[in-house]
Amino acid sequence: MSLFPINPDLIDLATIYAQLSLLAFGGGNSILPEMQRQIVDVHHWMTAREFVSLYAIAQAAPGPNMLVATLIGWQVAGLSGALVATFAISWPSSLLTIAVSSIWFRFREARWRRLVQTGIVPVTVGLVMAGAALLTYTTASSWGLLGLTAVATIVFMRTKLHPLIVLAIATALGASGWLS
Repeated sequence: MSLFPINPDLIDLATIYAQLSLLAFGGGNSILPEMQRQIVDVHHWMTAREFVSLYAIAQAAPGPNMLVATLIGWQVAGLSGALVATFAISWPSSLLTIAVSSIWFRFREARWRRLVQTGIVPVTVGLVMAGAALLTYTTASSWGLLGLTAVATIVFMRTKLHPLIVLAIATALGASGWLS
């Protein structure tokens, strides 16, 4: 018997988030589909609805975009899960950035660098769009919610209306019961 038993969920959290950290081109939203697949479908730590709820809480809270990893870690394994998930989502990509930044900067005018950047952009956009589609699919459980999602998307794309105003309107509609 080990003096300090290791929770296998902590190892799984560390492995999942370390890998996702290295895939997060374009920010944390680009890895949402794979994160959701791992957390919900592979490990069954929570439902898709619970995942989206934690994501919404993380986005509403001040702080880093990937706060959702910390919340999921907490849900899975308490404080140790939160610490492991936060460390694993942050450090691999940070270390990689430190390791390659001087080379990347040194070759800022190189043709190969421009080609790499050109190739990464569409993939990044696709990953972010896949995350948006996943969130829409999970949360738009009624025609009213789907309509609200569509209207909010159009408003954000075509106007300069502050997001807090849209959020306040959506909150009022939800509280009134119009969206159920």
